[in-house]
Amino acid sequence: MLSWRICLCLLIVSAEAKKGFGPIDQEWAYVQVRPKAHMFWWLYQSSPDKPLVIWIQGGPGVSGTGFGNFEEIGPLDAQLRPRNHSWVKDYNVLFIDNPVGTGFSYVEDLSLLATNNRQIAKDLFTCVRSFFRTFTKFSETPTYILAESYGGKMTVEFANLWYRDQIKGNIKSNLKGIGLVDSLISPVDMHKSLAPYLFNFGMIDRDGYEAIDNAADRFADATQQAQWLNATNISIEIEYLMQKYTYSVDRLYILKKVQPNYYPQLRSFSNLSRGLYSNDLKRTMQKVQSTLGLKSVWGNQEPYVFNALYRDCRKPVVRYVERLLNETDLKVYIFNGQLDLIINTPGTLSWIEKLDWKNSKNWLNAPRYPLVIDNVIEGYSKAYGNLKFFWVVRSGHMIPADNPVAMKKILRDLIHDES
Repeated sequence: MLSWRICLCLLIVSAEAKKGFGPIDQEWAYVQVRPKAHMFWWLYQSSPDKPLVIWIQGGPGVSGTGFGNFEEIGPLDAQLRPRNHSWVKDYNVLFIDNPVGTGFSYVEDLSLLATNNRQIAKDLFTCVRSFFRTFTKFSETPTYILAESYGGKMTVEFANLWYRDQIKGNIKSNLKGIGLVDSLISPVDMHKSLAPYLFNFGMIDRDGYEAIDNAADRFADATQQAQWLNATNISIEIEYLMQKYTYSVDRLYILKKVQPNYYPQLRSFSNLSRGLYSNDLKRTMQKVQSTLGLKSVWGNQEPYVFNALYRDCRKPVVRYVERLLNETDLKVYIFNGQLDLIINTPGTLSWIEKLDWKNSKNWLNAPRYPLVIDNVIEGYSKAYGNLKFFWVVRSGHMIPADNPVAMKKILRDLIHDES
């Protein structure tokens, strides 16, 4: 116990003694979530009386302190220019590089990388529990988890674990809700939606439709039989087929102008995720490492993160959403960009409309309202009980970056009950 207290004191002193990167008040630290497994967090402090937002990036293996921070919601962009729609203007924002091995988080042995969603949830909880023990001023602060893409899969199990321990008094915190941004919750529904989505956009013909849809059926069969290795292999094949029959399509923003690719190749998801990082971002993160005095190299272990989760990454987590709705009072907000291919709106609605929860029929029959900002429709919403869904127009996979005006309104709705 004494050694733990000494480490905690050192953690506090080291965080307060360091100069931040940029103009906002900051704290940062590593947390040893398991022996030789270290998770990095970075806090931007707006004001102690404002809500706390925790940002969980996707991938798995994409850095929240890097991509989410400098490409989506942080105070500076990847070229270090001020961001007009930064979340830190209105909230305290905590970025966590998750799972271990992502961003500045690291393991001392690659065998310690997380291999399943349960381990990820436990690691995240250990990290936030350490954070709240260190910064007790946030123990009563309304706290919300915002998760994007694969981050949603990690968050729904993490939120269940956190809520349970919060009720038991094992963590002094005030978790109030979660927001799932274009999140991967039901891979079967998502894969089955791809062919009709591309076909209706005029991106493929009947041949492409049948090839992609047949592969989606094989994916569903593999999932039904719990053949998870095969399921992931088929998922990668579907990515290849989409590129083949469209001659190249941007999976994150379907209307983005792209150059034709006549000879697509099978690529792992880890390679697809790492393609998100611009050269500007890579240079910026080198500066961050130097300024914050961090001992780990940003992104150095990320290629191994997805591979460690290869057999787990296509397992559904719908039941954890149902538990949040049925067994907690947490707000569950789900929002999808209309131009996102890989986590498209029809696929998301497919699993939402099949949810096994007490208010399912009421939600299905609830009215749908436009999301109007400055007399312009930026989306639509439907809500009942603690579930609210947003259709977001003029946005792809990264809603905070693609339609920051809509995202700001949705975030205020989640946190301040504004409609």
